[in-house]
Amino acid sequence: QIFTKKIFQNGGDGQVLSLLICGTAVSCQYLADAGVDTPMFQSFLNYGLLLLVYTSALSARRGEKNLWQVLRANWWKYLVMGLSDVEANYTVVKAYQFTTLTSIQLLDCFVIPVLMLLSWFLLKTRYRVVHFVAVGVCLLGVGAMVGADILAGRDQGSTQSVLLGDALVLLSAALYAVSNVCQEDTVKRLSREQFLGMMGLFGTVFSGIQLAVLETQAVASVQWDLHIILLFALYALCMFALYSFMPVVVKMTSATAVNLSLLTADLFSLFCGVFLFHYNFSALYVVSFVVIIVGFVMFNAVPTYSALPEGGPDDEEAPEVQEVPGPDNIYYRLIYNLFNCLIHLILLILCDGQIKGSLFFQCI
Repeated sequence: QIFTKKIFQNGGDGQVLSLLICGTAVSCQYLADAGVDTPMFQSFLNYGLLLLVYTSALSARRGEKNLWQVLRANWWKYLVMGLSDVEANYTVVKAYQFTTLTSIQLLDCFVIPVLMLLSWFLLKTRYRVVHFVAVGVCLLGVGAMVGADILAGRDQGSTQSVLLGDALVLLSAALYAVSNVCQEDTVKRLSREQFLGMMGLFGTVFSGIQLAVLETQAVASVQWDLHIILLFALYALCMFALYSFMPVVVKMTSATAVNLSLLTADLFSLFCGVFLFHYNFSALYVVSFVVIIVGFVMFNAVPTYSALPEGGPDDEEAPEVQEVPGPDNIYYRLIYNLFNCLIHLILLILCDGQIKGSLFFQCI
């Protein structure tokens, strides 16, 4: 059967992740319109939230699952994971300064073949012909989206140094693939909490160092007001929700399947841009969305073989680890509550900060 409950659930979860990425894109666009250029500071806010919530929870644990024991066992893997994630976020943002939007949208798909290759060798994942066909269908959908951008006359951005910009996009895609493979291995072999706690710890360290070196003056020059603060809060909450919820979806599917579903994120951003930034609309955007979803369904209709277990220790082990019952439900409730907060923030931002104090504190 193709249209099963699991496929619908996985597809819906993937689109939730795409909507969160769309939220980060919209907030970044508003910040750019306000003259704010602080990509590393924005990443630092997200990693700081992960540190505050998940790394603190790990440090409060006792026994073999506490922070010190986790670091002793796999510190090098988490270091690679954190460094690759931080640099992937940074290099793709820098690429916008040198190359065109079309190049970024096309070359960013390089993450999928790299991820499949790494999964094949490191995670022992085995794909069938239908999976490669499904990836090709998804990439056709991306091609339709890029074609729609060109036909709609969308601003293509900088062409300052296209070769350098393209290289940065490819580097970013490869780094994302490394981070995603580490994520899938960690959440399926160990636990989501370990992945998020370690990402918060190493991500905060590496992004904090780069922030201090590269963006101190940029952050100091920001003209802070309520509108800018709300935009930063929207970005940080979207990223925090994305990082918190993505391991849940990866555990149920795979990093490759999640990245295929994330191809629709640019389309959600474009749909928002039609209303918020007056982009020209093209019917090819709808065609692109449908083609990507068809490819995603094809990929998930036939299971892949993987040496990784379906469930991790966090699902089965002692009551000490199961500090709160029903972890999946807790994650879904967390995302639901964060969405409520994000909706309030979006309404406040669209009102240009002209709000009553009671509504602001209700949002917080």
